[in-house]
Amino acid sequence: MSRLFLFALASSLVLAGCGEAPQQQMPPPSVGVVTIKQTPVALTTELPGRTSPFAVSEIRPQITGIVKARLFVEGSSVKAGQALYQIDPAPYEAAYAAAAATLASAKTRADRYAILLKENAIAPQTNDDARATYLQAKAQADAARINLNYTRITSPISGRIGASSVTVGALVTAQQPTALTTVSTLDPIYVDVDQSSSELVALRRAAQAGNVSADGTAVVKLKLEDGSDYAHEGKLQFTDVTVDPSTGAVRLRAIFPNPEGLLLPGLYVRATVTQGTDPHGILAPQQGVSRNAKGEPTVLVVDEKNFARLRVLKTGRSIGGDWQVLDGLKPGERIIVEGLQRVQPDMPVAPRPAGSKPAAPAGAPAAPANPTAH
Repeated sequence: MSRLFLFALASSLVLAGCGEAPQQQMPPPSVGVVTIKQTPVALTTELPGRTSPFAVSEIRPQITGIVKARLFVEGSSVKAGQALYQIDPAPYEAAYAAAAATLASAKTRADRYAILLKENAIAPQTNDDARATYLQAKAQADAARINLNYTRITSPISGRIGASSVTVGALVTAQQPTALTTVSTLDPIYVDVDQSSSELVALRRAAQAGNVSADGTAVVKLKLEDGSDYAHEGKLQFTDVTVDPSTGAVRLRAIFPNPEGLLLPGLYVRATVTQGTDPHGILAPQQGVSRNAKGEPTVLVVDEKNFARLRVLKTGRSIGGDWQVLDGLKPGERIIVEGLQRVQPDMPVAPRPAGSKPAAPAGAPAAPANPTAH
């Protein structure tokens, strides 16, 4: 009996001791935070676009005749006024010579009749008829001279010339629908891009409200089809005044220098347009922004007591790896960007600068100086 009593007493003391032991509490999860700062933010938009020539001239004959010579190399650069084709001038030279002879005869008669009119030897009407005949002959001679000049077809602009659609000996006609060739000015060159009308309206409203500053000389940069950057910057030249009803987009046109001739008409590019600056810009890393059930952007903000608080944001455009924050965050606030999967709103956290290693928990054994040693 005494042994049973002693065993029961010992057991009760052990159980009592176990019941009085405090339960171990888990430390708050370690999270990486970023402190929000206010800084001027350039508002850029990346848009697809196509290149187009600065100027295009389709070369067509003004008279009918046989092509006697082609005076250029296809694909080469030509200057304004440079001769491109020579049409057989013989029939037009003969026509001009006949018109010049008629003009000389009419002038002689008109001069003689003017003298006779002063002597009252002829009626005024006779002098007027001679004068009219002279003026008509002069107009016909001018027309013949113009047609003779048209036998030498020149380039109206400077640029690169394309392939010729005719060869020597071909018959061409005045104002024919098919161009003989095309000259395109490629330096400078245009880049046409389309921007959503809603984005453009929002940007203009922000500028009117003073939230965005724009100097009217937007800088544009290009990426080529292979992903490389184009070496020269361009400028936004104009914004179209109409919206395409089928796409809801507005056409923007930028102009770029093209001294090396790298950009050709019809080339696909991606243009980054800097349309203004938000002088009080706030950016939030995209890795710290989530969406709630309503699709609204949210972040977890660490308050002064190191509790995670849910915050709903109003965001603008994507800028690099960040979101432009229009409302919901203030400079100096800390948002969680690392360890979000272990955190719920209103729970305590252990914040640390994003990218740094979490602090070792209290009582944890120190890491060996040489982990590879045995």
